[in-house]
Amino acid sequence: MSITTASTPGSAALPSALAELIEDFGALAPAQRLEMLVEMGAEVPDLPEPYASDLTLMEQVTECQSPVYVAAEVAAQAPHPTVIHISAPAEAPTTRGFAGVLSEGLAGLTADEVLAVPTDLPSRLGLDALISPLRLGGMASLQGRIQRQVHDQLARLRPGATGA
Repeated sequence: MSITTASTPGSAALPSALAELIEDFGALAPAQRLEMLVEMGAEVPDLPEPYASDLTLMEQVTECQSPVYVAAEVAAQAPHPTVIHISAPAEAPTTRGFAGVLSEGLAGLTADEVLAVPTDLPSRLGLDALISPLRLGGMASLQGRIQRQVHDQLARLRPGATGA
């Protein structure tokens, strides 16, 4: 996965898929941005087994008002590609939309690339003025859970390495 630098001054390098999403969201008027977020909910892949039949194998993001679950898988072999699984109900369209952003934006990344994604992603997408602070907190927690799971698994795979 290639890394690109977002166009705003002082911004951290972003994976190209996330940089493109941020650019796409930024080009839209606020109402269209919200519509695009809801449309991104359709991009959340169906859960594979065993997660599809047993959500207890995933971690619940309790900060979300809706039942949202996440499981990150980090491959043992370097460069440690990751797979992210998210369950977010259709009844929570903005949260599911952010899950879609993460599903698309983190797809194919290595563990180190996932850990390097800035924590202000909802703000970079221009959502902070459109979404309630409570929902923004849930979005940040969803991203944080993914990054913590990746960090923890990577630490087990690289004993003695300092984590991000």
